Amino acid sequence: MTNKEIKIAFEEYYNLDELTPADKSLCLEAVKALATSHSPYSEFRVGAALRLKSGKIIHGSNQENVAYPSGLCAERVALFNWSANYADDPIECIAITAHTDNFELLKPVTPCGACLQVFAECENMQGKPMDVILYCQKGQIWKTNGVQSFLPFLFFEDRLQ
Repeated sequence: MTNKEIKIAFEEYYNLDELTPADKSLCLEAVKALATSHSPYSEFRVGAALRLKSGKIIHGSNQENVAYPSGLCAERVALFNWSANYADDPIECIAITAHTDNFELLKPVTPCGACLQVFAECENMQGKPMDVILYCQKGQIWKTNGVQSFLPFLFFEDRLQ
């Protein structure tokens, strides 16, 4: 038997002004995306914004449905839009934020496992990792490069191609 350990590295910022202008702007675009959230059941709005190599910004927001499995997370809304319409323009960065009136969010909200697997597929499609910024509007901001920081045991099977 061998014991192994996985460590991740990420940057932690304490306010938007510590970020580069491009990353700060992308976080604010994620906040704008909150306005299109359809979340009448959870009242938990999530917004995502992708910055593509060309500079184009793609927005996504969570879309709930009374039949819960029929909804979709903000991250996947944005990433599927990219895949369907802009796959030849690589994703440089995704910023994700959340808001609810029911309680105060004091730390960044992380993507769910399904979204992380879609991140992995998108990174595989474009042949490179993307930066991921998790923006808590009243707390820290976490930034990392690539989905493997969140999901070290990604599912990939090369023979399925």
